[in-house]
Amino acid sequence: METFSAAARAENLRRLARERFDVLVIGGGITGAGVALDAAARGYAVALVERHDFASGTSSKSTKLAHGGIRYLPQFDFALVHEALVERGRMLANAPFLVRPIGFVLPLYRGDRHPVGLPVTLPGGFGIGLVLNIGLVLYDLMAGKHTIARHRHISRAEALKLAPALSPDGLKEAFIYYDAQLDDARLTLTGMRTAARWGAVIANHAEAIGFQQRAGRLTAARVRDTLSGEEITVEARHVVNAGGVFAERVEALTGEAPQLQVLPGKGAHLVVARERIGLLETAIVLPETDDQRLLFVIPWEGRAIIGTTDTVGGDLDHPMATEEDISYLLRHVNRYLTVNLTRADVLSTYAGYRPLVRSRDQKQSKQLSRTHAVVESPGGLVSIVGGKLTTWRRMGQDTVDHLARRDGLAIKHPTESLPLLGAERWPEVSASLPRRGAALGLEAESSDHLGYFYGSQALAVLDLIEQERGLAARLLPDLPYLRAEVVHACRAEMALTLEDVLARRLRIAIEDRQRGLGVVADVANLMARELGWSASERERQIGAYRAWAEQEGLMEANPLVF
Repeated sequence: METFSAAARAENLRRLARERFDVLVIGGGITGAGVALDAAARGYAVALVERHDFASGTSSKSTKLAHGGIRYLPQFDFALVHEALVERGRMLANAPFLVRPIGFVLPLYRGDRHPVGLPVTLPGGFGIGLVLNIGLVLYDLMAGKHTIARHRHISRAEALKLAPALSPDGLKEAFIYYDAQLDDARLTLTGMRTAARWGAVIANHAEAIGFQQRAGRLTAARVRDTLSGEEITVEARHVVNAGGVFAERVEALTGEAPQLQVLPGKGAHLVVARERIGLLETAIVLPETDDQRLLFVIPWEGRAIIGTTDTVGGDLDHPMATEEDISYLLRHVNRYLTVNLTRADVLSTYAGYRPLVRSRDQKQSKQLSRTHAVVESPGGLVSIVGGKLTTWRRMGQDTVDHLARRDGLAIKHPTESLPLLGAERWPEVSASLPRRGAALGLEAESSDHLGYFYGSQALAVLDLIEQERGLAARLLPDLPYLRAEVVHACRAEMALTLEDVLARRLRIAIEDRQRGLGVVADVANLMARELGWSASERERQIGAYRAWAEQEGLMEANPLVF
């Protein structure tokens, strides 16, 4: 049985109840994946539980970038930028199919005063180009041997060639620099599956609801299967809280005062048709907003992502892009591009909360930080909080370093050069994938998509198509997703609900104007066959997915008419 199949989850829950683990990780986002993988790779017996689905929170709602963060340079947060750039390089090496280099055109316009958040500029914007050039030189240097390519100063004409949607009015010059792009939910899932290959016992839809203690120290967690309602006890020597923006809720289960305060900052994004914006292969930086931020317009398969905002407050369980968020993004896109996007052009929106962290010590609590911290409570709960998507591996490493010091073990860092599942034989598979896909009747776009999402694991999807040719059909004509991927999600990726598949194993929920509701019946039929759903369960799942779409604000963002 595949160690990460839907069917294997039942056995994993039985193992969680009967075995004692070295490390129990609570939280199935990218941080939890990093901790579980690092601990398993060092030889720890690892368990992980996630109350909903993997990457169902912030880890599926980012701007889809592996980057150092050029906006942190004007804040002089060089340590964070350097760490992220090094981690970006390791991601490119360890998951080359999923993490891909991408160029960013950064234009400079007459009248810009604080591009990229520069705190001070001279009258008339004099010298801004020189300052940005110095900053980008520093950005390249901090990446060291992990540099993708050196930035370049480019002319107005070259900028318009690379990014034809840029407004030519007032455009003086531009730069092109390089970062990397990925799919955040797929990275999380790939990290989880890799941890499972190293022996981690993992279950989604399994919520930690309390802890057991002995002599004032945590010894076990009470976990409820949210699908069946059954409760089990999971024993572990170390318990790691990787709850992200929900870390304080997990800490509260211990009955102890939280060590740090997580102040979530919401980032909202718009998804539009790529051809509507005339976006080529290069992303665009919108250099300056009313609040001195910068925005990105990024090609993402057949779509373009516009983001992100930075606001405080809202419902943590149901983050939504408000009308104010949408207007803010459209206003700034139309300021710098010639496309004149309207509300009708928005296919969908999504929003997530960044886990900004600060100390509860009032003397140290003024500054919010994107850096991460590992904190241990008096009862022994180890919390990893803060950080960003790009530094997920380093967050896991630092957490397990803390556990290793607790155990008196030598410190080693195996994940620095540990390939993720799908990276094995990738150059060979990458060369053969288009030919084999074509032989099965797949278009080049679908073959490229399979390589991007699965790496060498794409061969397993093609095997399904060879066995059943009807699985080669696309679910939607304008997106590359195949019916075979639904089957693969159930057999190899622990997908248990329609939301699991449509929102995270595939990204139809945020790429399709109908949010997948037009194909929900077909997907439900495929899953029913794989998971043994009855007719009533199939209908319940469809109803639950419709309710989820409404609750998440996906339907309200662009109301559907039936």
